[in-house]
Amino acid sequence: MQQADLTEIYYGYIACLNSRNWPALVEFVDPAVVHNGRRLGIEGYRAMLESDYRLIPDLRFVVEQLVSNAGFVAARLKFDCTPQGEFLGLNVDGRKVSFAEHAIYAFSNRTITEVWSVIDKATLEKQLASGG
Repeated sequence: MQQADLTEIYYGYIACLNSRNWPALVEFVDPAVVHNGRRLGIEGYRAMLESDYRLIPDLRFVVEQLVSNAGFVAARLKFDCTPQGEFLGLNVDGRKVSFAEHAIYAFSNRTITEVWSVIDKATLEKQLASGG
């Protein structure tokens, strides 16, 4: 698969998430997808995303940096959002926060087969401690 193809597919995936077009998720995510070492399958992956949107109604994925090569995409995703209640074990409770997620995606046959992601929780903790 060409690097340009992966980039195009990945941006289509991000558009799918941002539009909450859950039926189209099957175009981008493998039926047996694994997330951070857990085999969620497409149903579990979709449930995870739907839960994220319930917790963060204004959630929007913004690609800040992207590298694709040899069947993999690495992305730094930026979020400016307002989680409701508790998020990542932190009492955010409707405060506006900004943070990043670093994710690596493995692709096979034009779909995401595995995702490794880490959210910058330290940045959230600093914002909440400073009141902003």
